[in-house]
Amino acid sequence: MKDLFSDVPAEAYQPLAARMRPTSLDDYIGQTHLVGPGKPLRRMVETGNCHSFILWGPPGVGKTTFAQLLSHALDAQFIEMSAVMSGVKEIRAAVDQAKQSRMMNGAQTVLFVDEVHRFNKSQQDAFLPFIEDGTFLFIGATTENPAFELNSALLSRARVYRLKTPSVEDIQLVLVRALQSYEKGMVGGSEGNGLQIDEYFLSVLAQAADGDIRRGLNFLEILSDLVEPGAKVTQEQLEDVLGGSVRRFDRKGDVFYDQISAFHKSVRGSSPDGALYWMARMLDGGCDPLYIARRLLAIASEDIGNADPRALQIGLNAWDVFERVGPGEGNRAIAQAAVYMASAPKSNAVYQAFNQAMSDVAAQPSYDVPVHLRNAPTSLAKSMGHGDEYRYAHNEEHAYAAGENYMPEELANMRYYQPTDRGLEKKINDKLAWLSELDDQSPLQRYADLLRKDG
Repeated sequence: MKDLFSDVPAEAYQPLAARMRPTSLDDYIGQTHLVGPGKPLRRMVETGNCHSFILWGPPGVGKTTFAQLLSHALDAQFIEMSAVMSGVKEIRAAVDQAKQSRMMNGAQTVLFVDEVHRFNKSQQDAFLPFIEDGTFLFIGATTENPAFELNSALLSRARVYRLKTPSVEDIQLVLVRALQSYEKGMVGGSEGNGLQIDEYFLSVLAQAADGDIRRGLNFLEILSDLVEPGAKVTQEQLEDVLGGSVRRFDRKGDVFYDQISAFHKSVRGSSPDGALYWMARMLDGGCDPLYIARRLLAIASEDIGNADPRALQIGLNAWDVFERVGPGEGNRAIAQAAVYMASAPKSNAVYQAFNQAMSDVAAQPSYDVPVHLRNAPTSLAKSMGHGDEYRYAHNEEHAYAAGENYMPEELANMRYYQPTDRGLEKKINDKLAWLSELDDQSPLQRYADLLRKDG
């Protein structure tokens, strides 16, 4: 079979990111949790004992690369399609090609489907019989959560492996390899006949790639077009490529992350001026504005919560404005969200309650769902009393089943959410206190004996 890594004529142009695509797992940077020694995807490549699977991760982390590596290791026919550009016709053509290859020479086929979540249900279903009968080894790639975007039937036939965002160090290592590679890269950065770039500037490129290896290599290639052969990269040239100042970055990113910390603490501390200053510092240093938008969404749920639920929507709106109109007006929208959140009442009650609930679930037994809360879709379930004593809240006074309890009996008295007396949470607190009084006064008490004992 033709080598898929050498089927492009030597004289044909390939982008640096394509030339630097790894040809072995030893060259594959990042994802050690999957391709490290003894890890599942490495064992698959080394043993050839394969199954269909889904690769889930952000752009530029190596989903296509791994699919090609596996195909090469299996000496299999590699068919690639994108769900953005393909439909049922292309799926049928791939099936026919795989069947013909197996019939003519017994060769295995790897079918790689990029952006598989963009296929609709019927298109995803079209793969199922051929995955089951081994017509091809199916590899899907998606940037979206498969649990929400892919059919359960497809998920039941393909395992899901999550790829992580590469670290800045990982990306910088790839850039160094590109600079030092004579066969595929920039023809050596240390011999005087290639691109000369300071280690500090290289770290800036790696940070600016924002977890996308392909993006980092594209930055490097654009930079090489601006620099004379053998010349050293200047700060002005680097700023031209990145579209802004780079002076605020440091070699290890400590100053940059200190600024992010200062921004978060300014918003949490209700200082609009501090929030604006540190946001401006980060933007001046080349920070991706959407990184700040993501941090604001975290702040909205962690530090503001139900004291002002509008903060979360305002953060989402700012992100949407940036995506629609770009950085000019978009940066102002993010600044508006930052000022709003800095001025909003603060509460971490939901944040603390959720963390405590997660901690308890991890540490405690898996308590059964109480019988009165269980679903009863079958006659057997009904005969077992599932849902018999459930009280439909809308049929009760105030649309509230006073005295009811929705926790496992072992946790009948547990209270996770403790609202503050700030912002909207003050009203929520008052409402929950009123409902608690109704519970105390109700003649119907779930777990009555237990509650009296603990009370």
